[in-house]
Amino acid sequence: MSAPLLETRALAVEIGGRRLVDRLDLTVMPGERLAILGRNGAGKSTLLATLAGLRPPTAGTVLLGGSDCAALPAREAALRRAWLGQFQNDPFGSTALETALTGRHPHLGRWAWEAPSDADLARAALAAVGLHGMENRPIHTLSGGERQRLGIATLLTQAPPLYLLDEPLSHLDLNHQMAALGLFAATAREQGAGVVMVMHDPALAHRFCDRALLVYGDGQTESGDVDAVLTAAMLSRLYGYGLRQIEDGGRRCFIPE
Repeated sequence: MSAPLLETRALAVEIGGRRLVDRLDLTVMPGERLAILGRNGAGKSTLLATLAGLRPPTAGTVLLGGSDCAALPAREAALRRAWLGQFQNDPFGSTALETALTGRHPHLGRWAWEAPSDADLARAALAAVGLHGMENRPIHTLSGGERQRLGIATLLTQAPPLYLLDEPLSHLDLNHQMAALGLFAATAREQGAGVVMVMHDPALAHRFCDRALLVYGDGQTESGDVDAVLTAAMLSRLYGYGLRQIEDGGRRCFIPE
């Protein structure tokens, strides 16, 4: 049996003296897709940053590929996971292709330059997110949605075994939302990648993920198969507002009462 790509043991996460997650035991196996849902301010992004090793846990352990995340050098961590934040900061001018190529940096030696094969990977990733022909566009001329898709292309160029995505659908219109979710689903299915996504739409989480983690913001969490966890009763409790569940063609959606 394959080893977990991501594992937490008795993980606790606090911010500002408030415990958001308490004693979380979680595993993500190759090919699995996990959705993280919760109210605004519940700690979803803080938890994801902790899983990525970008902030230390209050207690417990995060393992990436079986190794303690806290002990991994930055380059080794980048070979095991990719992280997409909510906001993209571009202090320096570069083109879309140059930005996508930064995903190859963990794979290069200290003084090595990108090879033609690296550029081919970056161009393929740009094409996969609908940015073909925009390789030479300065990033400051891109729209918010185009910049978000460039961020996704950079992660695809990085080609890690584990993707940690904080609201990957931000700034995307409907067709690009569906395309991005389909792209990560295919990456999990065909390449055995693990995908963890902070999401806001439980219907899309149910359609595109295998498992869900509900974060309540007071230390409580619940996780399990999407059919068991993403129900009207559980989501009504999570969001503090009544939801009605509708089934159509094997797909589940939720509407406010």
